[in-house]
Amino acid sequence: MHNLPTLIYCADGNRRFAAIAIRNNYKYGAQLPHKVYFAPYFADQNWKNPVRVRYMETLAKHRPTLATVLDWESEEQLAEVLSWAEEVAQFVETSIIIPKVVGGIKRLPRFINGKEVRLGYSASSTFSSTPVTFSEFQGWPVHCLGGGPRIQLQLKRTHDLRSADGNYIQKLARINCQFYSPAIPAKNHGWPMLREVGMGYIKNDAIYTAFELTCIGVQMAWRGESGAAIYEAQVDWLEENGYPVAYKPLRLALQ
Repeated sequence: MHNLPTLIYCADGNRRFAAIAIRNNYKYGAQLPHKVYFAPYFADQNWKNPVRVRYMETLAKHRPTLATVLDWESEEQLAEVLSWAEEVAQFVETSIIIPKVVGGIKRLPRFINGKEVRLGYSASSTFSSTPVTFSEFQGWPVHCLGGGPRIQLQLKRTHDLRSADGNYIQKLARINCQFYSPAIPAKNHGWPMLREVGMGYIKNDAIYTAFELTCIGVQMAWRGESGAAIYEAQVDWLEENGYPVAYKPLRLALQ
């Protein structure tokens, strides 16, 4: 198995979030043919309303490393899905097929037009989840579509997880100024709000501060570093960027 998957920030509409993620070693992903701010490493399309011609045109333009094809949602779609994969393989290194037909994975090829096929596991509970269980993905290289760090880390422990994307971390930063820090006591376990740790005075850049702290924390969690080490790194970032840190009593509690 590969040691660490490639983590991908994938969300439209905000250059600043994308720049923060890239600065913290995330790759950039985008839903095409929407506007992109950086060269995409990963490309996806609107699974509810796929527009094949425009999608392929933008893949040809950007040539990402990874790209999804049409979701395989019913038995009779398989030929169309494989046709998409054949065309996508012209422009990428790896095509991602997203199986949603129970028992269907064994019918999929490992390579298409000489390019590796990676299976997409749709982990999001609110977007496009899959009825296919974890066990059916065993023995395949996997890309995790959506979900938060918890489910993605869980998948890595049992499967050959090569890559993972999503915008869950942005969602929590934007809605409640929450950030990932598993050692800090919080109402939403592992996801304290800035105001819960005495940082409620941050106003204009609150959502971006929370997102930056999450990017730091999630990358460290994937490397196997402890919650205490994550917390210390986040405190260091806050201090280096001129934020008074009301965190310090919590820091002492962790020592």
